Amino acid sequence: MAELNEIDSKLFTGCDFRLENGQSLPVLELAYETYGTLSPQRDNAVLVVHGYTSSHHAAGRNAKGKQGRGVTEGAAGWFDGLIGPGKAVNTDRFFVVSVNALGSAHGTTGPNAIDPRTKKPYGPTFPEITLRDMVASQKLLVDSLGLKSLVAVVGPSMGGFQSFQWAASYPGFMKGIAASVTSPRAPSRLGGLETLQKRLAGDPNWNGGWYYENGGIPGTLEQIRYETLLNYGQGKAEAKVAARGWAKIYDGHSLVTLRRAIDGFDITHQYDRLKQTKVLYVISKTDKLFDLTSCAAHALDMRKAGIDITYVEMPSDKGHMASHADAAMWAPILDAFMKSL
Repeated sequence: MAELNEIDSKLFTGCDFRLENGQSLPVLELAYETYGTLSPQRDNAVLVVHGYTSSHHAAGRNAKGKQGRGVTEGAAGWFDGLIGPGKAVNTDRFFVVSVNALGSAHGTTGPNAIDPRTKKPYGPTFPEITLRDMVASQKLLVDSLGLKSLVAVVGPSMGGFQSFQWAASYPGFMKGIAASVTSPRAPSRLGGLETLQKRLAGDPNWNGGWYYENGGIPGTLEQIRYETLLNYGQGKAEAKVAARGWAKIYDGHSLVTLRRAIDGFDITHQYDRLKQTKVLYVISKTDKLFDLTSCAAHALDMRKAGIDITYVEMPSDKGHMASHADAAMWAPILDAFMKSL
């Protein structure tokens, strides 16, 4: 099977992006990658959105020197098992756009980006954002590419939140969403925002949140990431290596910004807006963040609300990482869903 290679990281730029809280970002930048070819009718586009601390590098391997900020050169994308020629999200058929979320630390406008008004990183002054803000910023990117509609929005975890939010914010704009290891409402078990803030502030280099010229806070970030990966279901040795590399490039304020946005996510009162969109909802039976009982209840509620939903429980032992770590387990289901659109 052919593979995606020589992938370039791209950058969308806008200005005066108004947030839901009334504040504006003078400059909006969204890092993204594309795979496949846009059809002459511009009707074959799929948007891919990522999890909490991930990036826009979802598939293939980057061209040398063309990876985005925080993306390791030559590394395979996090959904590479599902996106590419002949794969479930078939790039011989679809034009795929994978975007880095607003507030993230991988090249999109977030706390580690430069505030043009002060000429230094936003840091602790970065404004609060919501999932609706994330999706609204992505809509600007989609519009800039001349896309009048999407075939689907696909994403795991926080990417699943974004997928559900897309369907609620722009009813009928996409034919379907494929949301995995996620739910239409942030689970209360996530919690811990205040604890996270205290841990970050406890780093000796914290400096009131202005750690950028103070050596950063990689030690604290590494420990937080290591614990998170263990909770997600990753092995200790693999988690240790992954956490060390991640901590060198990620930003503590992005952790807080995105966690706060996640905690406020809930579209369960907007199911009427999802009736124009087919939903593939895939969960992992061993996921500690999104438990089986709650997910099954959400699926039942959506079905009762008249939503065309396909609900799948993966018998994976990979926990919260199942949708990419065990991609082959649900690839045929995703492939059938994409073909049905």
